[in-house]
Amino acid sequence: MKKIIIVISLLSVFALVPFLVLQSDEGQIDLLSKKSRAEKLWKISGHADKNSTAFNYWNTASPAEIPAACAKCHSTPGFLDFIGADGSTPNKVDKNAPIGTTVECTVCHIDANLGTLRERPSVVFPSGVEVKGLGPEGLCMECHQGRSSTVAVDTAIANVAAPDDDTPSSALSFLNIHYYAAAASQFGTVVKGGYQYAGKTYDARFVHIPGYNACITCHNPHSLEVDMRACNTCHTGIKDPKDIRYWASLTDYDGDGNIIEGIYYEIADLQNILYDLIKKYAREVAGLPIVYDEHTYPYFFIDKNDNGRPDSDEVTFANRYNAFTPRLLRAAYNFQVSKKDPAGFAHNGKYHLELLYDSIEDLNRKLNNYVDMARFHRTDEGHFDGSSEAWRHWDVEGAVPATCAKCHSAEGLPYFLAKGTVDTSLPISNGLLCTTCHTSPPLLRKVGPVTFPSGIIQDLRDASNLCLNCHQGRAAKTTVDAAIGASPGPYSFINIHYYPSAAVFFGSEVKGGYEFPNKVYATRRIYPNHLGRFTTCVECHMGTKSPNRTQTAEDMIFHNVQSPNRKDCVFCHGQDISQPNPGADPTKFKFSGIRPATTPDYDGDGNKSESIKAEIQGLESALYAQMRAYSASRFGIPIVYNEAVYPYFFKDLNNNGIADPNESTMANRYSFDAPLLKAAYNFQLSKKEPHGYIHNSLYVAQLLVDSIEHLGGNISRYTWR
Repeated sequence: MKKIIIVISLLSVFALVPFLVLQSDEGQIDLLSKKSRAEKLWKISGHADKNSTAFNYWNTASPAEIPAACAKCHSTPGFLDFIGADGSTPNKVDKNAPIGTTVECTVCHIDANLGTLRERPSVVFPSGVEVKGLGPEGLCMECHQGRSSTVAVDTAIANVAAPDDDTPSSALSFLNIHYYAAAASQFGTVVKGGYQYAGKTYDARFVHIPGYNACITCHNPHSLEVDMRACNTCHTGIKDPKDIRYWASLTDYDGDGNIIEGIYYEIADLQNILYDLIKKYAREVAGLPIVYDEHTYPYFFIDKNDNGRPDSDEVTFANRYNAFTPRLLRAAYNFQVSKKDPAGFAHNGKYHLELLYDSIEDLNRKLNNYVDMARFHRTDEGHFDGSSEAWRHWDVEGAVPATCAKCHSAEGLPYFLAKGTVDTSLPISNGLLCTTCHTSPPLLRKVGPVTFPSGIIQDLRDASNLCLNCHQGRAAKTTVDAAIGASPGPYSFINIHYYPSAAVFFGSEVKGGYEFPNKVYATRRIYPNHLGRFTTCVECHMGTKSPNRTQTAEDMIFHNVQSPNRKDCVFCHGQDISQPNPGADPTKFKFSGIRPATTPDYDGDGNKSESIKAEIQGLESALYAQMRAYSASRFGIPIVYNEAVYPYFFKDLNNNGIADPNESTMANRYSFDAPLLKAAYNFQLSKKEPHGYIHNSLYVAQLLVDSIEHLGGNISRYTWR
């Protein structure tokens, strides 16, 4: 990490100190003014390009001046007017600006001699969202935020009162995000610069490594160039930023089978697919062919000869596309968002991938699934899926509370390991960072034995202890017993929490499930046919003890920890229960199809050829039926379960077996007696550890069957007991 810090320090000095000090041949100190050095760099930047359209578009206007709506970013006087530096009202441009300037020194500095940088600690984006706590990058974000958003698109659609999503309207015009909306990309769903579809969640601000999260820490503030030497600190050997792929992105977003290409190419392929669908939809649904020209406003035109190319007689304002439907406008807007931030792959590639995926999916739905969506992937696995509820739950609050921060913030686990507790709220994050588990890649944080919610301590003696800290659940048998012992009831539901893999893996060693008296429960499962391999988290999920291969870059560099590598499993387990022969094709392997020959008929249905997953699901269904019967008999209203809505168990008011929206509310939550609470706790443990059938299927099966028995159910068919 020292090398990174040094690079950052040099960049900071280079950008901000008053003078660059050099040693002359005569041993005398030669002071080269910062201004002279900065001007040389500035002159090669786009900000100083006096011949560019950005600063000359209005030269032939009458009068020849820049409209107030454009002046903030296309002239120095306009920007000074906007911030109130000319004595005018701040945060608005009061008048048209003269032509003939570019983005000059006084835009960012108090005076032309490059004195103190201007402060812009907060910026209001086109969506109306104000981002606060900014440094000098706030100046950059005023002009690189775009000029539109989800809000603008929705408003435009609402204003035409379209009868449905697929009826063309000549009153519906294309909306343009505008050029180089890098800040809108970086902040993602925080500012909603792209069109975000209802019911979908999106990545928030892209967080890089510490020291590289502001504009001028990646871009030289004067030349605007990116120093690839700094990038190479982590992205070794990369000469072109387009070849960079995020660590932990082992997902084939575009479905081409290439999971090592740069994120740029993943985005480019999805852009091409979306454009093809836009053209097909326009022709077949809107009834008027469309063509795109990225260089000519308003970009989308009528393809009069339907040849798929923007011909010179077509790319005119008079021939602008005028048959947008709401569905087509949303997709075209996102296509333009992605095109007009050509470095979006670096600023927030995952946000762009999500926008493109959702636009493709929406058009494809109307086009009778013209493309196979199964080959595309929208997000990364959970640790790095910044769009998921695990990371976005606290966006409104603006911070992750101390009780959740250990596992739901990038800084939480390091904080916990250093202090033994998390005693303060921490910043929201966009998934884990390298520094969550590493002090400096590849050096892992050192972590000793781990205390589980039951108070029992366990130690896997390797980096798996990092995993145990968050995948242990948040409750145990002792938690349930303490609640029951504290009052006669009724009781609120007790939730073990999500993905308690370690609690299931260790089984009765940590007593994560509710274990009934006078019963014996399974402990840690080290399968005989694993031959001493794959007995810890990292061995299985990162392939460190495969009998058939060496560890690959895919395992460790990209950290695809959601699923073990199929190559490690297929040799013994075959593709699935239908193809059990060793050496089967790993590309066809299914974890959900595993069934070792020793597996008993857990659910007692007589089917000894179904997968372990199906066996556990059978027991879940049996316990759920018993819970409904018990609750109806005991309380007069059956219980109903909704695994997506807290607190999960509700009163089934109409007894239809479905958690209807009006039932899945906190006011309608179910109250428990002791037997039902214990059973519901175990049911939730099985549901919230969806891979319990792999981590310790016997332990899960025992908990489910014993819960059925505790509620008075008949368990005679479970002969394996």
